[in-house]
Amino acid sequence: MIKAAGVCFLLLTLALPGSVTEASPVKKQALKPPARAVHQHVMPTARLISETPESTHSAGREIDQSELRHLHPFVHDVVLIDVGHGGIDGGTSYGDILEKDINLAISRRLFMLLRKEGYHAVLNRDADYALSDDNRWHRSSSRHRRDLSQRKQLSSEIPTKLVVSVHVNWGKSASKRGGIVLHQSEGRSTLLAETIQEQLNLVYRSNNGIMVGKPYYLLNQTQVPAVIVETGFLSNMEDRKLLTSRNGQMRIAEAIADGIISYLTAL
Repeated sequence: MIKAAGVCFLLLTLALPGSVTEASPVKKQALKPPARAVHQHVMPTARLISETPESTHSAGREIDQSELRHLHPFVHDVVLIDVGHGGIDGGTSYGDILEKDINLAISRRLFMLLRKEGYHAVLNRDADYALSDDNRWHRSSSRHRRDLSQRKQLSSEIPTKLVVSVHVNWGKSASKRGGIVLHQSEGRSTLLAETIQEQLNLVYRSNNGIMVGKPYYLLNQTQVPAVIVETGFLSNMEDRKLLTSRNGQMRIAEAIADGIISYLTAL
């Protein structure tokens, strides 16, 4: 199992401003780029994005992922970690325990674990704010729609290998427990889901299976392999202990990281 990165290094990395954090390697309308900055060399988005896919489409020219390397400082395809909810959108809850905080804690750990292993990774938020606030290009009065489209958009603006969206589950029955991975109706996404699910089942000592996430916008709209990881049931007492403790959050993050690495190694 992957060991956790140093706490001091984690705090130093996460102290930088901006909504998008890049891990450097060790081993449905007029588009305007996201407002926040990219970590590593903190730079304005205007410098980050000199030309967007939508702007080239409007000019009558198609663009693909391979061309994005010429438009951005990301020279490698990245693992995009989508941190569920945030800001005004707390997600599911139990008392004063909010899903958005758990998602962020696990995603930060996942980011650092991938970084430690030499994989390029990006967080689409590294603090408690709503991604809909960054979306100034989708002309919709719905904050929820702006939030979803903003999450999808980043994967088309930077070279992205895969997307892992981190969430917490809730069940009508308190007996439901364990992680569940939702995937696209696509082979690579299915394989990614299987490798992550296998690791989560080890953590929870469960036998849960993956599921096709047919209704989910992010899975339907993202053009690269993507999964939604429901990291556990907040409605279940045992899961809740894991989801809210530092040790439990690290174990879950390690399981997701191990699944991602197994998937990338198998390709």
